[in-house]
Formats: sequence, structure tokens, C-alpha cells
Amino acid sequence: MSSVLQGFTKSLAMTFVSEIGDKTFFAAAILAMRYPRRLVLAGCLSALIVMTILSATLGWAAPNLISRKWTHHITTILFFGFGLWSLWDGFKEGGGSEELAEVEAELNSDLKANGKATKDSSETEDENKKQKRPFLTQFFSPIFLKAFSINFFGEWGDKSQLATIGLAADENPLGVVLGGAVAQLLCTTAAVIGGKSLASQISERIVALSGGMLFIIFGIQSFLTSVEA
Repeated sequence: MSSVLQGFTKSLAMTFVSEIGDKTFFAAAILAMRYPRRLVLAGCLSALIVMTILSATLGWAAPNLISRKWTHHITTILFFGFGLWSLWDGFKEGGGSEELAEVEAELNSDLKANGKATKDSSETEDENKKQKRPFLTQFFSPIFLKAFSINFFGEWGDKSQLATIGLAADENPLGVVLGGAVAQLLCTTAAVIGGKSLASQISERIVALSGGMLFIIFGIQSFLTSVEA
């Protein structure tokens, strides 16, 4: 039970500081201003939880492919690496919401492209449109799928995903999944409810420095555990 609680606590803290002010956080905030919040929340949260489960599964499988000793050392290195990376980002960050503006610009360009495609196809007959309708949109709302895809692929290869893999390789995977899911719920709900006004007030520098310090603490703890062993 203690191992589950430890994995839960570490995952909750790590995911929370990684996701607040992250690209997917800003994307959720902006999408919530343009589309129904419940669909945006459902799409974003589903994507992030699925990604957390996938990452934890990969981390759980890692010790079966290579020795637990090596996975522990790799996890320690990842924590220190991500900690230094986040600290560097924090020190060079200007304090403004540059990433918010960048995400908003990407979403605007995507919206324009979709609008143009819709206008070009509006001359076709309704029956032909229905036949050409993507398979998934027959079961899910296009807004849900849009929010899901933006967040899922936005998280793929992100340092928070890699850190989750490393954490699940070293801690109880169930605790890691539960902690990550709770943190994702808190962050995504805050983004959707708070919208752009909340996102614009978040200091990327403070978030990056806090995340960096947390990763360093996890790295030190992991290193001391290996020394004691």
C-alpha cells in the first residue's frame, strides 16, 4: 500500500508542475473559449489519461526487458536531466506567455484551414458529405476528437511523458497512473474553467523553476535509494 501511495504522491506532484503552463494546458484553455466546455474537457482529459496509462505501461514493462538496477539508474539520470532542462528553461524564460501566443497562433491557423476546407466542400450534396464523413465522427463529436488529438499528440514525446515512463519503472505503476490522472483532472479542469484569462496569468518561469527543483529532488532521492541498496 505504501508503494502505491508513494507512486501516487510522486506522480501527482510531477504531473501537476509539468502540466500547469504546458502546451496542452494552453490548448485546453483556448479550445474552451471556442467550443462547449464539456466536450473540450472530455476530449483533453481522455487524451491525457490515455497517454498516462500508456506511459505507465511502458515503464512497467521496462524492468522486464532490462534489469531493474539499470532501469533505476536510467530513471535517476532522467530526473536529473529533466530537472536541469526545466531550470534552464526557467532561467532563460522572459516571464511572459510566449507559449500561450504560440499555441493560439497554431490553433488559429488550423481553424482557418478547416474553415476553408468546409467552405470548399459546402457545394457538395448532403448525401455525399455523409458518405465521406470520417468513421470516428459517426460515434464521437468532432470537437471531442479535435481536443483529444491536439492533447494526445501534443504530449507524445514530451518530457512529462518520458518522466512518467521513468517513474512507473521505479515506482508502483498503479500509483503512478492514479496520481497522474488526478493531476491531469485538476490541471485540465482549471484550464477549461479559467480559460485564456487564467492561462495568461501563469508565470512560465515560476512553473519551470518549480518543476526543475521537483525533478532534482526526485533525482536525489532516487540516487540515495540506489546507494543504500
